[in-house]
Amino acid sequence: MRVGRYEITGIVDAFFAADGGAMFGVVPRPLWERQAAPDAQNRVRLAARCLVAVDGDARRVVLVDCGLGDKWEPRQAGIYAIDRSGAGLDAGLARLSLSRGDVTDVLLTHLHFDHAGGVTRRGAGGRLELSFPHATHHLQRRAWQHAHATTERDARSFLAQDFELLGHSNHLHLVEGERQLFPDVDLIVSEGHTPGQQLPRFHGDGTHVTFCGDVIPTHAHLRPSWGMAYDLFPVTTLEEKKVLMAEALEDGGVLAFDHDPDMAGCRLGEEDGLPVFREAVDI
Repeated sequence: MRVGRYEITGIVDAFFAADGGAMFGVVPRPLWERQAAPDAQNRVRLAARCLVAVDGDARRVVLVDCGLGDKWEPRQAGIYAIDRSGAGLDAGLARLSLSRGDVTDVLLTHLHFDHAGGVTRRGAGGRLELSFPHATHHLQRRAWQHAHATTERDARSFLAQDFELLGHSNHLHLVEGERQLFPDVDLIVSEGHTPGQQLPRFHGDGTHVTFCGDVIPTHAHLRPSWGMAYDLFPVTTLEEKKVLMAEALEDGGVLAFDHDPDMAGCRLGEEDGLPVFREAVDI
């Protein structure tokens, strides 16, 4: 998808599974299972999606989130049913004639393991190393601080092995609040799911693409009241979701999903004065 100066492509790092009740919070199972059929362990299938945005004129290759990574032990991988069949970040980059060394910027929405797991990998002798050695990693300062001072509720969403190495490198750029990060790339800061989650918005040609992070993880979560139990402040997420949808409706913008296993994004229509799902978009 071309948006202004950026050529934007979605990449699935992996498919995985998470508890259906956790993914849909207070929504009763008879409702959410129509949208996402659970397996025998009550898990629903999800995708760990990333975006690659290439600005050829500036020689900039931006990777938005980097998936689960490949540091998982077999038992852990089984718990989350991690599946890279037909997926994988390296394969996705290769289809664009790119490699990890070509990535100039990694834009992390937040540091939960399903978004930041690919920041590091095991190198020679099993030592941790940065997966994108030439890239600057952009993250909200408040997200960095929260990952080092979690609550009992969300501590298991963070794995220090994914991001601690960044703190001892010169590859970490901590951002303060909403701003334009690059030409035609704005950062929207969200507080409902986790403190300081940042959502990149790419502008161009009178429209935009917003990577919705965990504010709207799948198209089923377009319903304002359908939120995740993982959200620390669910009412805040609800209000943030309504703003993103209203803005997308205004200029035909695309909402890109991080966890939808069936579609990369969508455009919205209007029904009774409210934004609703209109069509899937392939990114």
